[in-house]
Amino acid sequence: MESQDTTKVPTGLHLYNLAAHQASREVIYSYSTSFGLATRLLDSSIRHHVENIYAMVRVADEIVDGSAAEAALREPSINPSVELDSFEAETYRAMELGYSTNLVCHAFGQSAREVGIGKDIVEPFFYSMRQDLTESEHDQASFDRYVYGSAEVVGLMCLAAFVHGSKFSTEEKVTLVKGARALGAAFQKVNFLRDLAADFKRLGRSYFPDVNVNNFDEQTKARLVADIEQDLKTSAASLPLLPGSAKRAVTAAQLLFGELNQKISKTPAEELINQRISVGTLSKLWLLAKALLGVKP
Repeated sequence: MESQDTTKVPTGLHLYNLAAHQASREVIYSYSTSFGLATRLLDSSIRHHVENIYAMVRVADEIVDGSAAEAALREPSINPSVELDSFEAETYRAMELGYSTNLVCHAFGQSAREVGIGKDIVEPFFYSMRQDLTESEHDQASFDRYVYGSAEVVGLMCLAAFVHGSKFSTEEKVTLVKGARALGAAFQKVNFLRDLAADFKRLGRSYFPDVNVNNFDEQTKARLVADIEQDLKTSAASLPLLPGSAKRAVTAAQLLFGELNQKISKTPAEELINQRISVGTLSKLWLLAKALLGVKP
């Protein structure tokens, strides 16, 4: 008598959810080596939410900075602003209904509903993305708002996935929120600093208030590096509160961006505006190993 295969094959919405996540998962490993490596340290129950979050954020960023602009060169009817409006509306719809015909929006909506990501921290993200379409320079107020929406709230989205199902005191929640926001800010500022020339020459943007390739000097660099170090220090204070795999992944991210910041600090200002600083693959793997061993940032 032949044995029957009782393995359940995903069908319907369950299969669609899996397909949507697989689509989102592909985005992170196509676009980000550093972030992708760090997420591999997460338990699968958390990792898939972070992959879904990253995919939504990445697609929005591509609309304002990358693929949409290139597509518009071939087809003038493509308008990045209109595309961003449409993507934002579809993201909210997926969060509300738990379904979207856009696989990335669908996957994000599933995670948002499960871990409690609200529209209150998604709206500031899209506001900042829209700033990229309308503003080429920032004063301190607009810079702070941009960093909050483009990076700090992404940290808060990931934090929601990290701590879902855990209980914390009011004081601990404050520390965790400060840490998530600070880490997001550090990531963004490091990227601004190492992409200073590219942003100015290719996109015509200068993110740091009163800073551009024409006035960038050692004193300015030292001030920005110190600000990033403070953000990383604030983030590190929240590490002991994070669950096991989240602690390892965030530690890895801290070590990676801390190393980048150190390399930036040691690179002369005149060189920094002409080359993009990066951390080599072997160095990244060593830092990941340190995170697995519990080495503190």
